[in-house]
Amino acid sequence: MDRLRIGVIGLGWFGEIHCDTIVGVPHLELAALCTRKPDRLAGLAQKYGVKKTYRDYRDMLADPAIDAVSIVTMWDQHTEPAIAALEAGKHVFLEKPMASTVADCAKIIAAAKRSKGILLVGHICRFNPRYRMAKQAIEAGRIGRIVAMSSRRNIPAAWTPEILNKIGPIVGDAIHDTDLMLWFTGDRVVSAYAQTVHVRGLKFPDIGQTMYRFAGGATATLETVWCMPEKTPFDIDERMSIIGTEGIIHIQDTFPNLGIVSKDKLHSPDTTYWPEFDGVRGGALRDEFAYFATCALNGKTPSVGRPEDAAAALEATLAAEESARTGNVIRIGGK
Repeated sequence: MDRLRIGVIGLGWFGEIHCDTIVGVPHLELAALCTRKPDRLAGLAQKYGVKKTYRDYRDMLADPAIDAVSIVTMWDQHTEPAIAALEAGKHVFLEKPMASTVADCAKIIAAAKRSKGILLVGHICRFNPRYRMAKQAIEAGRIGRIVAMSSRRNIPAAWTPEILNKIGPIVGDAIHDTDLMLWFTGDRVVSAYAQTVHVRGLKFPDIGQTMYRFAGGATATLETVWCMPEKTPFDIDERMSIIGTEGIIHIQDTFPNLGIVSKDKLHSPDTTYWPEFDGVRGGALRDEFAYFATCALNGKTPSVGRPEDAAAALEATLAAEESARTGNVIRIGGK
């Protein structure tokens, strides 16, 4: 077999982006769609020419013609379909955050160890070429031992009113930078302290500021603002600095790498993660799906997107959210 027949479970805005991406990956076939909303299901089935549609993911998993699934439901609805898919022997691409509790992460990891299918957790930033190149430089010893890191991942307010009623900025976005910092250091977070700010009175705060201490002694600060002003001309303000004993790495993905000036505004669209060309998504998300397909077709356990790494990132960000609620430094791992 040189092609995986994949179904997408969850067809919100990012589920649709998954579909846009899958249709452009040579070793994947978008073979099935699943959502509880009948109108949405019919509309996207027509858009992609997909004949197999389901309102219950269990029915999709019972189909032997489906080799793999992409799970793009809300983060607190990941556990049951992920475990069911792995128990059905499907290959699973699971969007981040992996789950909503550390205990659920452990259940998914246990199911993956029993399954003949592979599990990849979609921490897309590891496929951003700037972070990949930083990882190469770190592994080559070019900056020595990492002693401090800082990140910024801020997005316009227009993106977030609906999202902030479902997830907060620390687990929702700082988890990306948490995962990258764990990847770069090869270390673990032992304590977290965070503060949050409510700006618009939504369920979750608009702003999260987080500090970590790593077991090896490094420190990190992470800024996540989900309420940049309406007229902000770029979709994301994304930066990271990594300071070592012998050098520094600075990563920047905005300001802008592409600026389009029209008569009424300056716009800086995404050119990194899922840029759209002729109706198909490219960039880091396509590379991530291509990697997933290659691993599955070759029976190889992914070394990027490992569930153990995703669980560690979730544990750290949940600790940061607990710190923001209580005002205390939260220790992780009993130390």
